[in-house]
Amino acid sequence: MLAKKSKVEDKSKKQTSLNQEDKPEIKKIKKQATEKKQYNIKDFVVYPKHGVGKIIAVEKAKIGQIEIQFYKIFIEKEKLTLTVPINQQSNLRPISSINQINKCVSILKSKPKIKRTMWSRRAQEYDQKINSGKIYELAEVVKDLNKNTDIIADQSYSERQLFEKAYDRLKSEFEAVLKTTPEEVQKKMDKALGRNKNLLED
Repeated sequence: MLAKKSKVEDKSKKQTSLNQEDKPEIKKIKKQATEKKQYNIKDFVVYPKHGVGKIIAVEKAKIGQIEIQFYKIFIEKEKLTLTVPINQQSNLRPISSINQINKCVSILKSKPKIKRTMWSRRAQEYDQKINSGKIYELAEVVKDLNKNTDIIADQSYSERQLFEKAYDRLKSEFEAVLKTTPEEVQKKMDKALGRNKNLLED
């Protein structure tokens, strides 16, 4: 009986030691997945509050005794150059893949969500989505605020402002990913949204 017990104990010890050996490997994989991505000159990136930009330089500067390396990012739509320290690059994301753009087109084609909440609250939610840097949330704002028309009277001023902001952000990422003209991208987006159907059919 004692011999049997010791065998069982030995087996359980081996199993626990194997489990302990496995654990560090799982942790290592998690660390690798969360490693910061390094970007290069001419790479397109998305900065949540400004949209698509192009890295035009990687420079160094000394602040006191500390040497800081940073990206210079040019935002074409706003004619703005941002300085982003490399140790804060978690604020950036790479531009979307073709598959993500195709999913955005599907979102634009879907029915808008009609919310009954006050406009001030909805406007705040839309603004947060626009500045989140997440392309699917951006596409949802464009879809929900789309009125299928260019007639200004059909939208309030603040509604139209938010729509145009979201539309332009989404359009600039489509341009960077699809590597095509703004006109072609606009046609693609407007067709998905069902905007100006009469004009498109002519």
